[in-house]
Amino acid sequence: MSLLPVDTPTALSEFADSERRLAALSAAAETPAPSAESEEWRYSPIGDFSPEAYTAPTAAPSSADVARSDGQAAAISIVDGWIVSIDVDPGWEAKGLSISNADSASRSLDVPDPGQFDHLHLAYSPSTLDITVPGGLTVNEPIVITSHLTASDASVAAFPHVRVSTGADAEVTVVEHQTSEGAGLSVPLVELTADSASRLRHIVVQQLHRDTWQLGRLVSTAADQSTLLSGIAAFGGGYARVRTDTSLDGRGATGNLVAVYYGDESQIHDFRTFQHHRGPGTLSDLLFKGTVDDEAGSIYTGLIEIHEEGAGSNAHQTNRNVKLSEDAWAWSVPNLEIRNNDVRCSHASTVSPVDIDQQFYLQARGVPPTIADRLIVAGFFDEVLQRLPDPAVVELVRNLISAKLDGRAA
Repeated sequence: MSLLPVDTPTALSEFADSERRLAALSAAAETPAPSAESEEWRYSPIGDFSPEAYTAPTAAPSSADVARSDGQAAAISIVDGWIVSIDVDPGWEAKGLSISNADSASRSLDVPDPGQFDHLHLAYSPSTLDITVPGGLTVNEPIVITSHLTASDASVAAFPHVRVSTGADAEVTVVEHQTSEGAGLSVPLVELTADSASRLRHIVVQQLHRDTWQLGRLVSTAADQSTLLSGIAAFGGGYARVRTDTSLDGRGATGNLVAVYYGDESQIHDFRTFQHHRGPGTLSDLLFKGTVDDEAGSIYTGLIEIHEEGAGSNAHQTNRNVKLSEDAWAWSVPNLEIRNNDVRCSHASTVSPVDIDQQFYLQARGVPPTIADRLIVAGFFDEVLQRLPDPAVVELVRNLISAKLDGRAA
């Protein structure tokens, strides 16, 4: 499998760490390609993927700097996987907030169950955006990342890499806004590490072009008494897939996972989640809610895994889907794997049309059917939106939901 079918070795040789990159490319070639016949890619359109259609840029694109807005601790611009600008508030920088374009020469592949795209990411990712919050520092303004995929004659493949770590008793919120212009491939990797008693929140708002494919990963670890929040709001992409691995390693660690997604036309949103309870007394709570319309589809597969050392763990997993048309579809497969008896676990999933009783209640009071459905769908998402920590993100997501509903009404 090659994203640069002719001159890949020559292109990668332009990097200082070309030997590592070529080794990763060889590992990708030796790794079985994803197949819809496997459980991991079941229901996905991966059989339609053509790797030879994409080109990974080997030089940073020219781009205007993104200016930091009032109320932001920092603003970062990533274009086609390349970090093109970093603007950190001097006040936060003086307090120890560090954001840098990190050297990737010694980078290794440290993700669970690495697959072909993970090896390709190691080969092609230009560099790492490294965000570090020192122990004891509470950053009460968001760090905002804009990650954009450009359009070109040859479809661009981008491999952005973001790494966020918080020291003991530190706190930060990172918001990532993903956009694209046309047909392309986005393969992002996000790594989150929360030290003891820290609070780390990462939220992605995905507004990719309808012809863009996304194959992303998010890997997070939480030490004792720390709290992680991972949020996803997915509205774009032709096929957009994210695998999330949350490892609660320390005593009393908490991992909260939330997602809202809305697919229409022929979009497919695909989520694969793993909640690993490795430490005692850990807590995880997952709530994913989505709507599918027209011929769109959604896929959710999730696993709560309680390890032998996870006594006293408390884990919840909920996925709910609303179908707005007969041709829309959703697959929801929650799973439990428990290797300790002293735990509390629950999982639930639903796939259903708009609630008939709610429709009847509203229409009986003179609300037209289309407006009734709009109110019901907006209310359906509200439970998740209340868990998002940044008011600006909540407002943006509400507007994106309204835009989808406006398109449906039209």
